[in-house]
Amino acid sequence: MSEDLKPNVEPSSRRDFLKSTAAVGASASLLASTNYAWAQGSDSVKIGLIGCGGRGTGAAADALQAGPEVRLTAVADVYKSQAEKAANGLKGAADIGSKVDVQASKTFVGLEAYQDMMASDVDVVLLTTPPGFRPQHIKAAVAAGKHIFAEKPMGTDVVNVLAAMEAIKNMRKDRCFSSGFCYRYAEPHRAFYGKLAQGALGPVRFVHATYLTGPVKPMPPATSRPAGMSDVEWQIKNWYNFVWLCGDGLIEQACHSIDKIMWAMKDVPPVRCVGTGGRVQPNNEGNILDHIDVFYEWADGARATMAQRQIANLPHNDNTDYIVAAEGTGKVTFANAEMSGKTNWRSDPPKKSMYALEHDFLFSSIKNKKPFSDAERMGRSTLVGLMGPWPPTPARLSPGRRC
Repeated sequence: MSEDLKPNVEPSSRRDFLKSTAAVGASASLLASTNYAWAQGSDSVKIGLIGCGGRGTGAAADALQAGPEVRLTAVADVYKSQAEKAANGLKGAADIGSKVDVQASKTFVGLEAYQDMMASDVDVVLLTTPPGFRPQHIKAAVAAGKHIFAEKPMGTDVVNVLAAMEAIKNMRKDRCFSSGFCYRYAEPHRAFYGKLAQGALGPVRFVHATYLTGPVKPMPPATSRPAGMSDVEWQIKNWYNFVWLCGDGLIEQACHSIDKIMWAMKDVPPVRCVGTGGRVQPNNEGNILDHIDVFYEWADGARATMAQRQIANLPHNDNTDYIVAAEGTGKVTFANAEMSGKTNWRSDPPKKSMYALEHDFLFSSIKNKKPFSDAERMGRSTLVGLMGPWPPTPARLSPGRRC
């Protein structure tokens, strides 16, 4: 494991870390800290989880393993049962349960529960609700002076992503912002894209990224809707099937692949793109597409294609980045990476989960007073994703349409 990602040790500078991952942008460098307080002088750090589904519970578990001083003290969700399920499940976990202490008074429920969380004494908020709420929660967390872990993507429309990025400019300089683009922390990926940035295959000319898989959360039939449930509650319950909450499979899921395309292109955004897509399998009331292809072009003539689909019962799935450079080719999968040509190389197996590594770095940075921000890169990669399906006009609310 790279020294700067080992838990509970002082990380190298954020600038060095980002050089190794081929990221760019001055705002992502390690910021100097001159006015720092961690839990008002205590030797523990309190985290609050906002969004208690599977991804949120997983993020909280990863955060709790990042150091002995990390404690989960508050949870928030639209549904009380979900909030309690997450807290009780984490408390029952063998390795981390002793670090969970969520009292009834710190179990916040409802659409405004995030506001109660921001007013509480937690030091770090984990923002893991459906991404349609992410910009609103980021803005509130910045205003409350919290350290932030924000799951990907930053939002589901350009206007609100830009608003969140603008708000982050006012974030306290002694605070950390970590994004859920977890492949940036994966050991094989860091090694591959670091070598690529150093010219191991020459200039990158083309990237083909795939995220070809089955449906994530298919929309149930309207007949399964409980009597008296409002439209908003019904859509939130089935959030993956509605554009305003999910963004669709390209934005919610394949945004990882778009972020890796950006990584290969040294985080320089494309100048134009063309997106196509549609819907093959019916999805009841849902309004997301089940396949999308986006064709990106850069100012220097480099190209990238993003192939995304979520269709059930197909014989072929693929989640791979294929890189064509001037002096060779590369291939990156979930846990492996390789190069051939000017450089012939294959990655070592990862020693630790990338999900754990991203939290190791966040909490090590907090502990060692080394604030950093992934926010600009997170916002940029989200916006590049939104180039494909943009704009979400009223016509887009009809399944099976994309211009």
